[in-house]
Amino acid sequence: MRASSQDRFGGPEVLTVIETDRPVAGPDEVLVEVKAASVNYGEAHVREGRAAGTRPPFTLGSDLSGVASEVGVNVGRFQPSDEVYGIFFIGTFAEYVAVPASSLAVKPAGVDHVTAAALPVAAQTAMTAVEAAGAAPGRRILIHAAAGGVGHLAVQLAKLRGAYVIATARAAKHDFLRDLGADELVDYQAVDFTEAVQDVDVVFDLIGGEYGPRSLRCLRPGGTLLAATMNPGTNAEQAEALGRHYAWVGVRPDGSQLEQVGKLVEQGLLRVHVDRVYPLEQLAEAHRYSGTGRVRGKVVITI
Repeated sequence: MRASSQDRFGGPEVLTVIETDRPVAGPDEVLVEVKAASVNYGEAHVREGRAAGTRPPFTLGSDLSGVASEVGVNVGRFQPSDEVYGIFFIGTFAEYVAVPASSLAVKPAGVDHVTAAALPVAAQTAMTAVEAAGAAPGRRILIHAAAGGVGHLAVQLAKLRGAYVIATARAAKHDFLRDLGADELVDYQAVDFTEAVQDVDVVFDLIGGEYGPRSLRCLRPGGTLLAATMNPGTNAEQAEALGRHYAWVGVRPDGSQLEQVGKLVEQGLLRVHVDRVYPLEQLAEAHRYSGTGRVRGKVVITI
């Protein structure tokens, strides 16, 4: 089968396509024929060797949407030919992947594989963050990088719960975010968001670095900074010293949470925006584009 691979750490140029053996589904796994997989911003850290625990050669990719080809003997939820989507860390930029059945859900009806592949990591991260934020009427939530993969889904999910959403993004993306329901937009290139936004209940930081410590200034006393980045730039001790709280938001493969996501998509209450689509052979170019920080929604790879 075809699969992306890299034999060393580095920039997008290290990503190549190779021929390799097709995996076999274990007793609790589903062998998925992958139709599409999406690029997640944090995967650049893995590619460059900034994430612990991974050594070349390996295949990148975390999201997938495809068709069940084989089903393990202990799996009762799925049958061969079922259309599924889910998360597998890491290795989804390949024609076939053996995935734990617990990490998968039936693909939402009415959407294609490209759209479904854009959802898992971003939607689960956004859903987890919105739940941690206690989004509800009267809650003011500031979302950084709001037009990105996780951000634009978090805007929608927070609005579904009745929260007041303030979003930071380039001015060119403001109409996009207004259409998703954002109540207030901040052009971080034109103004200092720490001066434009005050007394919010929660900040959801999807940028990291200096954005973490700076975002603490936007919070009301007792407010919470949620971070979902590889380099959060702050910690609980810094937040507590200012009378604020801090928590890191992670994601784990969870088919049951993806079922919730799928229902929202099918009901028209949540939509994912696909910015660009690349074939597997152009994965390096897709990573270059993802690294510009100008992606609106998600970048998807067809296999």
